[in-house]
Amino acid sequence: MQMEATGTLDRVQESIFIMAAPGQNCRAVLIPEDEIDIFWPYVEPLLKKVQPHTEGEVEPQDFIPFLKRKEMNLWVALEGKDLLAVVITQVVPYPRKSVLRIISAGGKDMYKWLALMPTIEKYGRLNHCSYLELWGRKGWSKVLKDWKTSYHIFTKEI
Repeated sequence: MQMEATGTLDRVQESIFIMAAPGQNCRAVLIPEDEIDIFWPYVEPLLKKVQPHTEGEVEPQDFIPFLKRKEMNLWVALEGKDLLAVVITQVVPYPRKSVLRIISAGGKDMYKWLALMPTIEKYGRLNHCSYLELWGRKGWSKVLKDWKTSYHIFTKEI
């Protein structure tokens, strides 16, 4: 799926957290809250593909108010203008530490966009998080080799 938001992607790239994976033409882009409506038609289909692997606690459109209030973050993985993946994160403050929780992640060419995890880790550290936390199905354990499984919630210190 190619991003068609003419000018928006260029404007976003100039003003927000962005990082490319070393040796790749793939990059992670944190979408600002005032650009959510522009990007939503592109990311919603990927979020809908995640839905069958949930317990029905949230539908894709339920994320929108949280994203617009900056209570959650919308990330896209791009290769050129091709959308590879979408990731939704949230900083969760526990009493003794904060974690950056990956609430939803889905896309194509997983091994390309998983190489962008250091970008999300860096964002977590900048927001005083000491761990990443991913709630997902057991299949994630096949690709998250350096993560520890805790209660079937995948975690990784950052």
